[in-house]
Amino acid sequence: MTGLEDLARRREAEAKRIRALLDGGHENRMADLKIGETAVAFVKEELCIGCDQCPLVCDDDAIDMVQRPMRSPLIDMESNRKAVIRRDDCTGCGLCVLACPTDAISMIDR
Repeated sequence: MTGLEDLARRREAEAKRIRALLDGGHENRMADLKIGETAVAFVKEELCIGCDQCPLVCDDDAIDMVQRPMRSPLIDMESNRKAVIRRDDCTGCGLCVLACPTDAISMIDR
């Protein structure tokens, strides 16, 4: 069974790997982002697929994954997780925007 310490190490290693990829491949996109103390991340819930990439890269621990009911009566799934930004904890770094595979996260004015 995997212990908590092992999970923490694996999470840290994965966050470093993702950060290195993001830092290396998104220079142009990062220049267009509104980042800094005056900005905060915002999640378009309908686009979020609950993939856990944003909490992995968030150094501020400002992103929670929460359960939401399914909007479609045709799809029955046990898990429908969505990202939620804690505005007070968000420093506006923009890493979550770069990590999101569906472009569900954007930066807005605080």
